Amino acid sequence: MNILCIGDVVGSVGCEFLRRQLPSLKKLKAIDMVIVNGENSADGNGITPVSAEHILNSGADVITGGNHSFRRFEMYPYFDESNLVIRPANYPDGAYGKGYTVIDFGYTKVGVINLLGVVYTEPLDSPFDTADKIINQLKKDGVKIIIVDIHAEATAEKKALAYYLDGRVSAVFGTHTHVQTADEQILPEKTGFITDLGMTGPINSVLGVKPELAVKKMKNKLPVRFSTAEGPCLMNGCIFDVDNKTGVCNGVERISII
Repeated sequence: MNILCIGDVVGSVGCEFLRRQLPSLKKLKAIDMVIVNGENSADGNGITPVSAEHILNSGADVITGGNHSFRRFEMYPYFDESNLVIRPANYPDGAYGKGYTVIDFGYTKVGVINLLGVVYTEPLDSPFDTADKIINQLKKDGVKIIIVDIHAEATAEKKALAYYLDGRVSAVFGTHTHVQTADEQILPEKTGFITDLGMTGPINSVLGVKPELAVKKMKNKLPVRFSTAEGPCLMNGCIFDVDNKTGVCNGVERISII
C-alpha cells in the first residue's frame, strides 16, 4: 500500500492548501492512507478541534502531534475522544489522548506511533523505550505495518531511532523542523526513512511565521507574538510503498508541491 506522510501543517493557510492539493495527489499517486502532522495547524500555534476536523475532512486518516500538541486547552477532551488524532506516546501516564492508534483497512492493519524526541525539547520518557513497548504490543495484536512519526529537533536522534527500529517497523519519518531533508532511503533491514518531511504552509516565511516577526524575536531577544505568514504555499511529504502482508518498505518517494 502507498502511505503518504505530510509534514507539519501550519495555520489555516496550510490547512487550506492541504485541502486544495491532497485529493488530486491521492488520486495521482494511488494513495491508500494519509498521515498528517497537525500540531501547528491552528492559527497562533497548537492544534484545535476545528483544525483537526479540517485536516481529517480534507482526506487525512491519522493526525500526529508534537511538542505543541497540548498548547490549546480546548483540544484536551478531543484527544481523549478521538482515535484518529494522537499525541506523542512518551508523555507521562495520565496525559490526555493516545500515543498510537491502529487503522483497520480490512485487508491489513496499520499502526501509527507518535513520539517526541528528548534532545533540545522536553524531558520525557525515552522514545526508544516507549517505541519498544508499543511495537511489542502491536506485534502481539497482529499488526504488520507500523509507521513512526518522531517529532524531534536533533537529526541524529531521529536517525538513531530509525536504525534502532530498522526491520521492526515499516517506516520512520521525522517532523518538527519544517525543513524537508533530501535523505529519503530504505535502511538495511527494509524500513523506510526520511529525517524530516518538511512543512505544509507559506513559502515566504520562517518555518511558517511572518519573517519580520522571527527576525524581531531573534534580533531583540524579547517576547514576540508570532502569526502565520501569507502568500504562496508548499506541501512537503513522503510516500512509503509498503507490502501489505510483510510490512516491508519497498519504495520511498519524497514530494514537494507548490
